[in-house]
Amino acid sequence: MDTCPCGTNKDYANCCEPIHNDHAKAKTPEQLMRSRYSAHVKHLVDYVIATYHPSCEAHMQREAIQQSVESEWCELDVVKVEDGAHVQEGFVTFKAYFTEQGIKHCLEERSRFIRENDLWYYIDGTFPNSPLLDKSANSKVGRNDPCTCGSGKKYKKCCG
Repeated sequence: MDTCPCGTNKDYANCCEPIHNDHAKAKTPEQLMRSRYSAHVKHLVDYVIATYHPSCEAHMQREAIQQSVESEWCELDVVKVEDGAHVQEGFVTFKAYFTEQGIKHCLEERSRFIRENDLWYYIDGTFPNSPLLDKSANSKVGRNDPCTCGSGKKYKKCCG
């Protein structure tokens, strides 16, 4: 059995693979988020780009997304799933772990997802426990800000 990297302990062929083959099969924000994580593990850059909301123009950030996908992702922990302000919005807070130069790092994010034309898309996220952000403000990380994982790279060149 090829266990799915998303942490459900299901077989990949019955979990994220069908969603990777057809984005419309992600029926909830959590399913899309898990499939995006699995796409990072499986180096599916085109899928990651396709599941950003079109307004994000992710295709313009292909190189940075490629670098993020090439990271050594090793674990996903879904912390919380929340409904949004309307039925076309949802949130998933998660911790994604990756290893760099033998050191394990954690990226914690509260991701926002939007459903449009019956497809869920990732639109943006906040980093609730990042030491690099002022927690008193509901800050968002800009693509040119330092990465929240502490790598010293720009966010867009690392975890963005």
